[in-house]
Amino acid sequence: MHTRCWLPLIALILICPLLPAQKNPGSATTSNAPDGATLAKIIKNQFGPGYKALPDFAPLIADFDGDGVEDLAVAAKAVNPLLNAVEYHYAVIDPYHSFFGYGNPKVMMEFGADDPRQQGHVILILHGAKDGGWHAIKPKAKFVVVNLPYNKLTLSHVLLHKKPIGAVAAEEPDRVSSLVYWNGKKYKYEPMGADAD
Repeated sequence: MHTRCWLPLIALILICPLLPAQKNPGSATTSNAPDGATLAKIIKNQFGPGYKALPDFAPLIADFDGDGVEDLAVAAKAVNPLLNAVEYHYAVIDPYHSFFGYGNPKVMMEFGADDPRQQGHVILILHGAKDGGWHAIKPKAKFVVVNLPYNKLTLSHVLLHKKPIGAVAAEEPDRVSSLVYWNGKKYKYEPMGADAD
């Protein structure tokens, strides 16, 4: 009789130490998010002058490309994303307009955002290197996402080859929610529908 009473307690003691070790591979880790000064330095070093982090948006840290290394996504304001793309080795991409049929950033940036408050808003994404992650002097890849309207950015998840990876969830000005995520080859935009009242 006493042995049966102790079995659930022993099982709980054996299982509890294992629980904190379990981690979602696509989860955000806000504990190592850069502070404002560090973030400004990273942006300048990786993307050049002409970019400034938007202060009301927290950096998003997750494995966005499914390689097991942490990546960084930052909401920023840009003067001209195409200006330093070659020198700083980043790709300017427009998954939003690509979804609607034409996503050439060189052409679509000429039209500007419909909402003047959104003009110049971009998302900077660093794919972390195997050694050093997104802190590395030379990241694995760099992207500037242009023309995506957003009022809020949060971390979400999608499945890539049945494995959860990070995705950027955007709340757009017209109350449509959307995801920007890596499909294994490039970043894609996916509208999720209007938010409920």
